[in-house]
Amino acid sequence: MNLVWGFFLYAFLGFVLLSMPFLHKERIPFLDNLFTSTSAISTTGLVTISIYDSYNFLGQLVIMLLIQIGGIGYMTLTTYYLLFTTKRITHWHQKIIGTEFTLPNTIKINDFIKSVIVFTLVMETLGAVAFFISFHQMGMPGPKAVWFSIFHSVSTFCTAGFGLFNDSFESLSNNTWINITISILSIAGSLGFIVITDLWYRVTGRSKHISFTTKIIVYGFLVLLGLGTLLIYTTEPMMTAESGSPLMKSFFQAMTAMTTVGFNTISTGGLSLPILLLVIFLMYVGASPSGTAGGMKITTLTAMISVLKSRLFSQRKVSFLKRTIPIDRLYVATSTFILYTSLIFLFTFLLTYSEPFGFDKILFEVASALGTVGLSTGITGELSAMGKILIIILMFIGRVGVLTFGFALLKNKGKNERTHRREDLAV
Repeated sequence: MNLVWGFFLYAFLGFVLLSMPFLHKERIPFLDNLFTSTSAISTTGLVTISIYDSYNFLGQLVIMLLIQIGGIGYMTLTTYYLLFTTKRITHWHQKIIGTEFTLPNTIKINDFIKSVIVFTLVMETLGAVAFFISFHQMGMPGPKAVWFSIFHSVSTFCTAGFGLFNDSFESLSNNTWINITISILSIAGSLGFIVITDLWYRVTGRSKHISFTTKIIVYGFLVLLGLGTLLIYTTEPMMTAESGSPLMKSFFQAMTAMTTVGFNTISTGGLSLPILLLVIFLMYVGASPSGTAGGMKITTLTAMISVLKSRLFSQRKVSFLKRTIPIDRLYVATSTFILYTSLIFLFTFLLTYSEPFGFDKILFEVASALGTVGLSTGITGELSAMGKILIIILMFIGRVGVLTFGFALLKNKGKNERTHRREDLAV
């Protein structure tokens, strides 16, 4: 519950700040300020207005700070401060961090928090330098190039998808250096701090093996990214119609959906229906737990595949890669899968009543909002007031996590659990 209220308060604070006229270049409706604040703190990137044309430097700075807080977690910053000043963290902080980041029992929270902060600062600094090289070569003035570089580096690493270009990166789709910079930053952020901490343990000799969780994340990510790239490259008509490298653009569209970074180098609304469905699936899955990416997570999908495999082969235990998965983790994965899928169905159903757009566009928008992706077929700015409110709710749930949000709503319902008679159920 503390985690939900924490993100809610930051979203509200961002809304109050962004509603102040001296942060605007033009008048902005209150609902659009709330939408922008929630999108930033949830690191989604869906916007109803142009960030660059609507907010001045101070407004853009507020948005960037919200992205940073949402990307690495407000409790992570607080806990790191406690570690830095008192050399220890309280049990309450450990519990909240455990809720915000799902950690395997092989990783210590103290080491994890330090790796999050250090890795974030290093990657965002290197990303800003890389962006600056490209923007400077484009002829962008020095101060503007510096600000654009910092903003886009933070937004990319936190997989927020907020950009200061009105067409995302479509005008730079053939810029190889920009494509590489965005890909490295977003993949590094989305693979997650579990992988980074685990690899650091291995390199420093504190562990002799890579954890099972890291293997699942990396293998699953590579397989889905490879298949997504291949399918887009071979079946999307737009790839052959566009100038430049079709393979690079195919990789970027698969990568931006899986990492949930939300930038695009081609028009998402112009994709064919089969590829739109593929992108929805990639957004639905997402990347790694305990990273900056959204989505249901690769580990959840792996657990569901493992359950299916065990049932089909009549195995008593649920296993994957010759490793048995604990039953409590399977319960979490199953609950996440059911809740996540149910929310997509429910909000798609609601939006079909309030919005005049086609089913495919609405489903895409819902999957993007809940997965905190930020890709859109172009309908976000045309949503009705009710449609914007529904998307705001989805983005918020997507950031705090569907299970965490469910626990917060129903935390007192399970306290009076009674012993029930055992009964059979045919399925």
